Amino acid sequence: MNKVKLVLFALAAARQFDSISAAAEFMEKIAKEVDQPESQEAHALALLESAHFRLLLNDLDSTRDTLEKCQRMVESFATVDPVIYASFYRVCADYYKAKASFGQYYKNALLLLACIDIQELTVEDRVQRAYDLSIAALLSDTIYNFGDLLSHPIIDALKGTEHEWMVALLLAFNAGDIGKFESLTGSLHSQPLLAQQESFLQQKIRLMALIESMFKRQGTGARTIPFGVVSAETKMPVNEIEHLVMKALSLGLIRGGIDQVGQQITVQWVQPRYLGKDQIKNLVDRLVQWEGRVIETAQQMSQTTPELFA
Repeated sequence: MNKVKLVLFALAAARQFDSISAAAEFMEKIAKEVDQPESQEAHALALLESAHFRLLLNDLDSTRDTLEKCQRMVESFATVDPVIYASFYRVCADYYKAKASFGQYYKNALLLLACIDIQELTVEDRVQRAYDLSIAALLSDTIYNFGDLLSHPIIDALKGTEHEWMVALLLAFNAGDIGKFESLTGSLHSQPLLAQQESFLQQKIRLMALIESMFKRQGTGARTIPFGVVSAETKMPVNEIEHLVMKALSLGLIRGGIDQVGQQITVQWVQPRYLGKDQIKNLVDRLVQWEGRVIETAQQMSQTTPELFA
């Protein structure tokens, strides 16, 4: 019998146990039984599922040690059954959720979704996963591009639920729309974790507004922007703009420099963006403007140096 399937049968049985501790011990016993050179994939799977039960018991240290061991094992395999990848990323995601490590949870939860058919998840599981991913995206101090989540079908699970406002909040952040963010403050306060981090979210939405402001100017020739303009678009006092820009530079969201004397910013590069419908329309308008400038320049050249166009 295929040892991976054996472990899956054992896991189905373990889930019926009344005691989580007994389920963990049972899967650890199975892991030992399949710990043979020819069945290391099954061994890794059994270890991962035992770590899942240990995590339910809040044994974070044991879970971490098992994940580190399994990562080394998985990386050494020439080929890996998708069910093992799915188990690994699921337990990793749950571990980082327990640790409130939002960026790592977001990364591993998305990798999990790449390994499974989300239609095989229950409706409740899809909603919970989308909800947790949304929280992680908003509260991570390393995630400033929500494209992977907004373009994934899992986000549709929130539509028509009590959490649908989370989609609107994600879109507001993605577009750097401070007005929309402020209109959703009431809903935000209904989620304790977000409410506790409101000051962080206020800073993050302004960083997103700064990125969006810089992105809209890419290709227009306007690479130097006065502090006053940035102040108006980010709804921050002029004397706080330098700190905001320094934060964006340190996070790698933009590249450029600050002219403290001239009170202006020079932008050379902006982090690539996930574009919503309004942002795509803005991009089309910019391309039309660019085309107009090219035509105008060509006409001026043909008039001033007709010999070149003869």
